[in-house]
Amino acid sequence: MNISPALKVFAWLSFLAEVIIIGTGGAVRLTGSGLGCSEWPLCTPDSLVPIVADQGIHGIIEFGNRTMTGLVGILAIAVLLLTLHAAGGKRPVLAAVWFALGGIAAGVVAYFAAEALGWTGVIFFSSVLLLVVIAAAVAVTRVVPQRRDLVVLSSLVLIGVVAQAFVGGITVWTGLNPFVVGFHYVSSLLLVCVTAAYLVRMYAADGARERAVPRWYGIVVHATSLVLTVTIFFGVLTTGSGPHSGDADVIRDGFDATFLSHVHSWPGYALFALALVIAIVAWTKDLPTRRWATAFVAVLVVQIGVGVWQANAALPPLLVGIHMVLAALSAATYVVVVLRLKRVSAQASAPRTEAVAAR
Repeated sequence: MNISPALKVFAWLSFLAEVIIIGTGGAVRLTGSGLGCSEWPLCTPDSLVPIVADQGIHGIIEFGNRTMTGLVGILAIAVLLLTLHAAGGKRPVLAAVWFALGGIAAGVVAYFAAEALGWTGVIFFSSVLLLVVIAAAVAVTRVVPQRRDLVVLSSLVLIGVVAQAFVGGITVWTGLNPFVVGFHYVSSLLLVCVTAAYLVRMYAADGARERAVPRWYGIVVHATSLVLTVTIFFGVLTTGSGPHSGDADVIRDGFDATFLSHVHSWPGYALFALALVIAIVAWTKDLPTRRWATAFVAVLVVQIGVGVWQANAALPPLLVGIHMVLAALSAATYVVVVLRLKRVSAQASAPRTEAVAAR
């Protein structure tokens, strides 16, 4: 499969956009702009854009994050279409376009049918569109002759973006319920990880893969993934119990923020210890994970430093926002470490080598 320069550019832009939208989403929450737009998908009952005279800076910040969502979606579509063209030519691209047109048409029908029955039409439009995107992803993946891994990953990003837009609406409709807000953040973090995985696989050779590290080392790395997940989970709960609710009138989740901050730190320090072990072993045994394991340790050092600083400084919004973005970057870095546990098998690479020699 020939990876075009355009695909590489859009893949990197997609990753950067997913990271940036975590920052803009954090800005919405940390500036109290969560309800700067009181409606969804409109900003006000009568306007798609904020009315500055009524909503002020909060409306601008919230609408800016919604605009960023649109850019993320455009980039996800571009990456998917370019991937489909590289993997299978025009056929899967045309199939995806027809699915898109059919999904929009079906969504419009569902919208007006729901409105006629007195229901909220946008919910049905979004649901139908999401189902069509999932169906399209399954269909086009089956017809591409190569690099289905890239097709699956790029499809997951687009599915995630559509789902995230819907979750954003639910966040507004529920008045910034802290659990929904937390889920919204975790979903964004997962999309950062998927786009990072796409970048890794994009530069990797195609073919069957085999383990490139000792079995016990791979087990330790995967166990560390669980510790990372627990650390992020308690971090989300801690933020959900803290002072930055997204709006002055929003009630938090009811947990003790001070106690949760300690609970959050316990797996965090365990994660750092495991990361050191993984990096040291990787360099000692010259494993393919060594550079990214070191990068993961470096990100964790900064993350822990910011975390301690923000806790001792009464959670200033800027530091909390940096902490949120660093959590996503640490997760993305660790995805690269995990993907470095395997390499293309010798059997898979041999035919390509022989083909090159024959030419």
